[in-house]
Amino acid sequence: MNRKLLYAVPAVVLAGFIPLESQIVSSQSFQHSSSRARDPGVRGGAAGAGGHIAGLTYNEIKFFELGLEDFKEVENVADGLGPRMNLDGCGSCHSQPAIGGTSPAVNPQVAFANAATPSQLPAVAAFIRVDGPIRETRLVKNPDGTPDGGVTNTFTITGREGAAGCNLAQHDFAKEIANRNIIFRIPSPVFGAGLIEQIPDSAILANQSANSGQKSALGIRGRPNVFVSGRTISGFPNRNGNDGTITRFGWKAQNVSLLLFSGEAYNVEMGITSELFQNEREQDPACQFATVPNDTQDFANADPVKLTSSPIAIQNFANFQRFLAPPTPSSDTPGGATSIARGKSQFVSVGCALCHTPTLKTGNSTVAALRNKDVNLFSDLLVHDMGVGLADGVSQGQAGPREFRTSPLWGLGKRIFFLHDGRTSDLEVAIQAHRSDGSEANAVVRNFNNLRESQKQDVLNFLRSL
Repeated sequence: MNRKLLYAVPAVVLAGFIPLESQIVSSQSFQHSSSRARDPGVRGGAAGAGGHIAGLTYNEIKFFELGLEDFKEVENVADGLGPRMNLDGCGSCHSQPAIGGTSPAVNPQVAFANAATPSQLPAVAAFIRVDGPIRETRLVKNPDGTPDGGVTNTFTITGREGAAGCNLAQHDFAKEIANRNIIFRIPSPVFGAGLIEQIPDSAILANQSANSGQKSALGIRGRPNVFVSGRTISGFPNRNGNDGTITRFGWKAQNVSLLLFSGEAYNVEMGITSELFQNEREQDPACQFATVPNDTQDFANADPVKLTSSPIAIQNFANFQRFLAPPTPSSDTPGGATSIARGKSQFVSVGCALCHTPTLKTGNSTVAALRNKDVNLFSDLLVHDMGVGLADGVSQGQAGPREFRTSPLWGLGKRIFFLHDGRTSDLEVAIQAHRSDGSEANAVVRNFNNLRESQKQDVLNFLRSL
């Protein structure tokens, strides 16, 4: 994307079409038919993800299972869905290659849109396609030109069972596309999220300071996204008070904890209120079918002495993510163990690992299975300036319009769509997209481009092994 399209939707996103045959290429059948390096495609075989981490106690496993049940549940109007939302369940968005993952090959938003009477698909047909990624939309600016950045929901409950009397118009997305005022996000995987949550701020800061000379020579800076009261810039901000801690979840590392991450998603993605987010985002009185928050503690049936009350939904979501195991990498697929080992070495030598830190470590935790564990996430959890090519014009916390969290790479071998907006299914295209005017990754991508094609192939094989 060139500078004049700084906040524009890339052509591939506007079209909303990525050929299905380019999305899933079995890495087992991949052949080196030419000397040019190519993305081996989505790694075949078992998902290697979706279960709980090892070492949990019996009770912790039960909390994981309870969270899994809630995470998979499909919500309806009677449950509090809407009035505006993007989909009707956490598991619908986070399903590739297993529950807790990211956008699947077949976009469930299409069937969800068509389930309304009349169908809500025509209004969003420009960017919601059955063979494209699940997309959340955000507007860059408000009508008066001030920064927006908040989620603008794709669908409404109008025309759905239980929503009689609620007549909400969908947003004029065609107008926003024409005005280049819309950006997209795809679901980020939550595998191993509990381990990420337990990485101390001190470990993140120490890693930021490590290899400073090498980072400086390559133009790599990076900084934590720290919430400070009054400094949040977003259409619908989540203020983390005055604690000044490092946030780490989301595309711009905008959320500090899994409970906040879960509560925000329940409210923003499904329109379901909770004790954490008590107010409806859509205030039309004809569409308010509950006069109190939907997800609340059951005080009437709880025993405050024996503490027998059940967790509310957002606590279940947080517990599921907290105990969800990281994905299992492959030691020999694609390309064989030797190629993968060479690729890992090249990944380090060209400078990728300076941002995509292979391993950080958790600190103390009340959960023994999360305590003092290596976290092989391939991320520094910092936000970096990615230049004009990946800029989305949106600020969250202290992360600016061109800054994004270093995306964890574990599980990359099973992902179909890449980058924050899912604009490509080709891993090498995603790598090249890191290089643009002002990007901190320019020198690293140049180093990658200077590799021999066989060395590039080794790097791609290594990445698809994760």
